[in-house]
Amino acid sequence: MTLLTEIHPLQPFLPINAKVLMLGSFPPPNAKWKMDFYYPNFQNDMWRIFGLVFFDEKDYFLTEKKSSFDKEKIIEFLSAKGIAVGDTAHEVHRLKGNASDNFLQIVTPLNLESALSKIPDCSAIITTGEKATETLRSLFPETPPVPKIGSYAVVDFLNKKYKFYRMPSSSRAYPKPLTEKAEIYRQFFVEIDLL
Repeated sequence: MTLLTEIHPLQPFLPINAKVLMLGSFPPPNAKWKMDFYYPNFQNDMWRIFGLVFFDEKDYFLTEKKSSFDKEKIIEFLSAKGIAVGDTAHEVHRLKGNASDNFLQIVTPLNLESALSKIPDCSAIITTGEKATETLRSLFPETPPVPKIGSYAVVDFLNKKYKFYRMPSSSRAYPKPLTEKAEIYRQFFVEIDLL
């Protein structure tokens, strides 16, 4: 069976003032999208987590009708805060037609050097799931230990030290209540002085 190679449909979102780069694995199939941006699946809670952390309101980044995410509001917020967003995979084989990381085979990872060169103030990189964590670790010259959820390892990359944080997945398949996930993200943003 020949596998179809999927190329990432989005460019990494890299505001020049970014202090942190947040990396997932790869977007879900297009049929699941509610907007043309990262974490587009309405069943994914990333933007609800951000709503809780920064505005104490899980629906903050939803449209008025609460049927999709407000891409412009998200982009404006990320740009103002200095948060870059991307995925660790550039090209994948989707072994099943779903969004599960378990059935993603990474063909080509993100060009990490290129992404980081565009955000010179970045000092922290976070991964938002197991596949993203595993992929990012493989991109460093010396493979760092796997950080505990909510913790970090210091990594050297291109003569610069970064804090590599591992965060809970925003997928509802990850067995932790939304408020608990939001609390871990809140602690992270406090630690890096963005909250």
